[in-house]
Amino acid sequence: MKDLKFDDKGLVTVVVQDWITNEVLMVAWANQEAVDRMEATGYTHFWSRSRQCQWQKGEESGHVQKIKSIQVDCDRDTLLVRVEQTGVACHTGTPSCFNETVYGSTEETMAILPDLRRVIKDRHENPEEGSYTCKLFADETRMCKKVIEEAGEFALAIKDHDTDEMAWELADLIYHTMVAIEKTGLPMEEVYRKLSERAQ
Repeated sequence: MKDLKFDDKGLVTVVVQDWITNEVLMVAWANQEAVDRMEATGYTHFWSRSRQCQWQKGEESGHVQKIKSIQVDCDRDTLLVRVEQTGVACHTGTPSCFNETVYGSTEETMAILPDLRRVIKDRHENPEEGSYTCKLFADETRMCKKVIEEAGEFALAIKDHDTDEMAWELADLIYHTMVAIEKTGLPMEEVYRKLSERAQ
């Protein structure tokens, strides 16, 4: 990565995203050495402004970030790094460092998808009696039928030009599809690759 524009302290901003969901996990800073280490090792490295030293994410906690891609912005002073996160990104123990909403609401944004994905994954790994999601995991035929059923109901809502019903049925379809993805272990990177092929 050449021709990066470092600030007067020799740093560039690094925005770190989850490679599957695009959830923003954290923001940190890197100097030239940290950038070189990222390229050389394939894991995130940063410069600590408070400790004035190099550090690798997860070097103590084990919550390392394997780099999937690095992009640079148009001004060449900010890096966007998509990673496969081991464990959690935030030192407080949460998946993302961005947990506090200080203006507006995330209810109308895609922020729900990473949260829902984590809930579904937890139900799969830690079954709870009475959980609808767990019942779907236990009955593959029922799970598949629900995907078909919700897809049909979404299509009918489209024909009815009913926006509220479309939203409701699409939400159901997304949820049941996410359950099927978790159940089957379908690698989303393969799905994204297929979509990339279609975009060409």
